[in-house]
Amino acid sequence: MTVRQDRLAAGAVALMWGYEGLWCKIWPGRADQRAIVESVPLLPGWAVTPVLLAVGAAELALGLWVLTGRRARLCAVVQTVLVVGFNTGGLLFGADEIPEPGRLIVQDLAFLALIRTVATTRHHPGARAAVTA
Repeated sequence: MTVRQDRLAAGAVALMWGYEGLWCKIWPGRADQRAIVESVPLLPGWAVTPVLLAVGAAELALGLWVLTGRRARLCAVVQTVLVVGFNTGGLLFGADEIPEPGRLIVQDLAFLALIRTVATTRHHPGARAAVTA
């Protein structure tokens, strides 16, 4: 992978986190995301908006972390835990709000593969040279 390809891949991952954080949870926010959070057991109704804002801010920060390239493997682990955790929770508690669970899982697998690719090329810069040689 060339440096340009690495930056494009990292940009795509960061853009995904930015979209999920800003557009889906903070502004304007998506009704299905709110409904999924509302379906979490023992979460009081007053906490839904603060939880959405906190998750959205964390997703935005994660996108920025990806762009820095720092501690790439740790960043990939954090992303993987969040993707798996958020979507497992969504499927367990808010399945009625997810129109195509199979599509969600397939898209997440592709996203996780891209996350891993970015982390590998950033953690092992020689891997970029090996691929392009």
